[in-house]
Amino acid sequence: MGQPQAGSGSQIVGGIIGLLPDWLEIPLLCLLFLAIVAGWIRSIRSKLAQRRAVRSVAPVAAPQSGRQEPSGADFLGAYAPQQRQDADTR
Repeated sequence: MGQPQAGSGSQIVGGIIGLLPDWLEIPLLCLLFLAIVAGWIRSIRSKLAQRRAVRSVAPVAAPQSGRQEPSGADFLGAYAPQQRQDADTR
């Protein structure tokens, strides 16, 4: 029960802050707090940017050199555009 509950890092920071005068202690604590919050905000923004980048990936176009599978346009039935027959091909 006589052991301190804080970690060694926080004890070091507390000791350094305890050595500072009061007029300097409060602004430094505020700057430390703002630095931690800014780090959190930056990490959250980067995670959101990664999610947006993954979601906005454009589909890969099929190769233009020859079709390998029939497309939906091959099965339009009555809605397919009429094929033109030129006089030269008859």
